[in-house]
Amino acid sequence: MIPADARFGPWSDHIDAAERLARLRSLRAIVRLTTGPRGEALADELHRAERDASRLPFALAALDSLAPLDRRQVLSSYAALHRPQPEARTA
Repeated sequence: MIPADARFGPWSDHIDAAERLARLRSLRAIVRLTTGPRGEALADELHRAERDASRLPFALAALDSLAPLDRRQVLSSYAALHRPQPEARTA
């Protein structure tokens, strides 16, 4: 079970399967780039969750087990990637 305060990104209840897959893949790429081998367990769980949604709680646990600095870098990069873009202004 995913706690209410952790229902963001791929753990959100308000996305479809295709969007969950996209979010899992983008998060896995961020983990690989920012943590390297330190994030191997999380990257593996995210990959498993791509194929089996029942693995999502394990991926969340792996995210929570990262060292604080690694976790902060992963989450801030993910948030920046998924930040809503301002609407384009027309002149």
